[in-house]
Amino acid sequence: MRQYITGIFSAVALILSCNAVKAQDSGYDVFNPIAKYITQGDAEKLSAWFSDNLEVTIFSDSNDSSRKQAREILKSFFKSYTPRSFNITHKAGRSNMKYALGTLNAGGELFVVTIFVGYTDSAYKIQHIKIERIN
Repeated sequence: MRQYITGIFSAVALILSCNAVKAQDSGYDVFNPIAKYITQGDAEKLSAWFSDNLEVTIFSDSNDSSRKQAREILKSFFKSYTPRSFNITHKAGRSNMKYALGTLNAGGELFVVTIFVGYTDSAYKIQHIKIERIN
């Protein structure tokens, strides 16, 4: 009987912990760490958020890239345009696909950054990142 009760308590604890994780996930903002790494100009850490294949668009030059290629493209961009600040100005989407628009102050210029993330393999990953100069 004692094993039966222990088993029930274990099952209930597991169910409650899963619900707690779901509740925590629903309040999680995937764009917080992404914005942090853009602000820091850290292409290496930002690339941890990349899908295996993604689209990178910088100044209307668009590339379908592997994670490694995208990291090098952004590393080169951040080397030429050292970020001073990045602020997300708009976020939208639904549960499996989200996007954010932000303003990047880098290298003495202003840019609009658009980030699309999709939910795959139990995590949000960047599927497209676009950087455009503000005229």
